[in-house]
Amino acid sequence: MTFVVDTNVAIVANGRGIHADEECQSTCVKKLKFLKREVVAIDDKYLILGEYRKHLNSSREPGLGDKFFIDVFNNLHKCERVRMVTVTPSEDDGRGFEELTENTFDRSDRKFLAVAVKAKAVILNATDSDWDEHKALMNALGVKVEQLCSRHARRGR
Repeated sequence: MTFVVDTNVAIVANGRGIHADEECQSTCVKKLKFLKREVVAIDDKYLILGEYRKHLNSSREPGLGDKFFIDVFNNLHKCERVRMVTVTPSEDDGRGFEELTENTFDRSDRKFLAVAVKAKAVILNATDSDWDEHKALMNALGVKVEQLCSRHARRGR
């Protein structure tokens, strides 16, 4: 199975998720450990990797979320661990990417969605409510979202 990992999963696994409790952190830690045996999809424009780099730490004393980022980076060219897919940014601001239909989805998360569409991957989410709020879009695009911390991934936590 192939997964697209929203950055918030790694952040929560590091214990830095401000809206996450210990149970949510534990769930994210377990899932990232599980991913060692699975395929993670990222985009060929390195947009996802750039976001990981911005929010995760690859030096000093890395947490498990940071180690996930390091593992993805170190395995970029090993197809059995990291699947790089081509996504096409759209000039149509209402879409964000050619792989997506017209949408009002969070612009910063559209890269994850476009990669999931292209890779036919499951998106992992911990605390972002957008994935839950846009179920109709996910269904229309045939994208499954695995909510690791469903009570934290709804508006009005």
